[in-house]
Amino acid sequence: MDVISIKDFPGIRIGNAQNVDGGTGCTVILSEGGMCAGLDVRGGGPASRESELLKPLANAQTIHAVLFGGGSAFGLDAGGGVMQFLEEKDIGFDVGVTKVPLVCQSDLFDLTVADPHCRPDKAMGYEACKNAYLDNYQDGNFGAGTGATVGKFKGMDFCMKSGIGSYAVQIGELKVGAIVAVNALGDIYDHHSGRIIAGLLNEDRNSFADSAKLLYQSYEVRENKFTGNTTIGTIITNAKFDKSQLCKIAGMTHNGYARSIRPVHTSADGDSIYALSVGTVAADCDMVGTLAADVMSEAILCAVRSAKSAYGYPALRDLNF
Repeated sequence: MDVISIKDFPGIRIGNAQNVDGGTGCTVILSEGGMCAGLDVRGGGPASRESELLKPLANAQTIHAVLFGGGSAFGLDAGGGVMQFLEEKDIGFDVGVTKVPLVCQSDLFDLTVADPHCRPDKAMGYEACKNAYLDNYQDGNFGAGTGATVGKFKGMDFCMKSGIGSYAVQIGELKVGAIVAVNALGDIYDHHSGRIIAGLLNEDRNSFADSAKLLYQSYEVRENKFTGNTTIGTIITNAKFDKSQLCKIAGMTHNGYARSIRPVHTSADGDSIYALSVGTVAADCDMVGTLAADVMSEAILCAVRSAKSAYGYPALRDLNF
């Protein structure tokens, strides 16, 4: 198994755009020729666009873009910029008078990080597409990872900075990669050692408080649970799968979330995973799904290791314990 770049997948382009002062951004994955896609949403509070297209019973067999954004539901406006960019390039589903690009989108909540009124909009979505043609994708505090934070069980006072991360491998002809914007309610674990590496800090900021242990201290119903969360990821493979198989792969990839984030998939999260097929290699669905979960865990590690301290929130690289 060889480690490769997430950019080593022919047929796709990946771009970031962000407003650093505002603390938000978006990341787009484009496919001019179209890509088959599946989706599995496990969190209870997703902000999404065109997710119905990815159900196996929906007619569309391919889509042209997946967009990750900040801004919560406000950030869904950015999808319009992606549609405009693709229509101008004559990319989309041909309806005679024009071509309609099929753009799916999921957003995370970053409104409490910097400027709550700065959100990804149509212009930022368009910019991300232009940047995809400039090959500008980077891990860390970029794109949808600009305002990402983790460890928010007690709100924003003791959380840490996270970001967007990627990881990809190749076995023979088969390639499997992941991109993930890590914006979790819970803590992030190194799945190799089982130790917390980012998340909720204690009041002295000299150790981790352990969100799961705090969760277990009371089973009292909390009606106003903090909802500034959602981890959004995608698996990209050059193996050929249909929508039903890709939905299964996306579901299996959530095992990577479960190994690396705790708690995860809560009612206060919008945790979502896409699976994208951009090739023709014949491969076993269960093998790819199992590998995808491992690759996703590595991408989550990349997201927190690549992040830099910002907006008053420390990153893993700056911890002294």
